[in-house]
Amino acid sequence: MNKITVAMASDHAGFALKEELKAELAELGLDCLDLGTDSLESVDYPDFGRAVADALVGGRADRGVLVCGTGIGISIAANRVSGIRAAVCQDATTARLAREHNDANVLALGARIVGAEIAKDCLRAFMSTPFDGGERHLRRVVKLG
Repeated sequence: MNKITVAMASDHAGFALKEELKAELAELGLDCLDLGTDSLESVDYPDFGRAVADALVGGRADRGVLVCGTGIGISIAANRVSGIRAAVCQDATTARLAREHNDANVLALGARIVGAEIAKDCLRAFMSTPFDGGERHLRRVVKLG
């Protein structure tokens, strides 16, 4: 089995949590493609949501992780790219179901909403859960485009 590459990015609000999640990815044995930001200096979240989306559709990564203050704005930016299914998750259950039912390929987290331990739980659930692939779930995912 090939090693999974995870594209990761954040804005300034999500920078510290992104750095913690990078370490968690390494512990899980996954490769990280860090697309920024690299500091607490103010940046625009749409640029980073788009960077992760482009990495996935361009074949540079298999899954993505995005972090901003709430997870909402950066997920909206990523979801504007065809083929991206970014899900804002607040716990391991939503992360698991995003993969299982929706075949989400990008996990979006809010650094001002979830703490580091919950975010790590979300990450582990998201990375370890396969898409169910059943007829009803597949039919719905296909309709997403």
